[in-house]
Amino acid sequence: MCQLLGMNCNVPTDIVFSFEGFRQRGGLTDQHSDGWGIAFFEGDGCRMFLDYLPSVSSPIAEFVRAYPIKSTNVIAHIRKATQGQVSLANTHPFRRELWGRYWIFAHNGNLPERPSLTSSRFLPVGSTDSEHAFCWILSELAQRFVSCPPLAVLKQALAELAQVLMAIGTFNFLLSDGSALFAHCSTDLHYIVRQAPFTLAHLNDTDVSIDFSEVTSKNDRVAVIATQPLTDNEKWIKMAVGELLCFVDGMPTA
Repeated sequence: MCQLLGMNCNVPTDIVFSFEGFRQRGGLTDQHSDGWGIAFFEGDGCRMFLDYLPSVSSPIAEFVRAYPIKSTNVIAHIRKATQGQVSLANTHPFRRELWGRYWIFAHNGNLPERPSLTSSRFLPVGSTDSEHAFCWILSELAQRFVSCPPLAVLKQALAELAQVLMAIGTFNFLLSDGSALFAHCSTDLHYIVRQAPFTLAHLNDTDVSIDFSEVTSKNDRVAVIATQPLTDNEKWIKMAVGELLCFVDGMPTA
């Protein structure tokens, strides 16, 4: 299946270090070579890069690695196709508008059945179960709420919808509207919160290290979410099966 990477922080931060390790899994250290994508929220806008080539050899991925885009919410995905051909239309993450803001979604898993989208204004462009599920989630939210509800109410609604889809199949996902980042674990999802005192981190997938104390301020806080831990000298927290977390300002909220 696919792998996910997300970042949520309290100040705009680049994801270059994490992405350098993550992209190696798209064809070098792992077999997720059926395309990749990444989305950066910047204010009300969202900058996206997608490619159906493996991330380890994609010129666009090399550009992203070398270009330190700063954002408070980032979602990335490397694909190992289970449904739908390898194509740009089937490449995660996916983007839609709801309540006058962009929503970004990426999925790791497989849904043998797909919930109905009858009368929904959200329709998939590609042929993946992932995009179909994203459209269904937004359709359900649009029916429940005329405008964006308070964060706690939205989190509860997403938890209920995630349980419906997890009953169908494997449904790990990341979802963000630029103000918060939601992470749902069906099988495997881990996270780490980096804050002062910052230390040295070393990537699992390539021999690259960074001393965060040299590139951060004492008030910075960054949460990184990944299918599997990206570093080998830090303590990552494994999410529980069925758990939905909402990250705001670099921390999971209650």
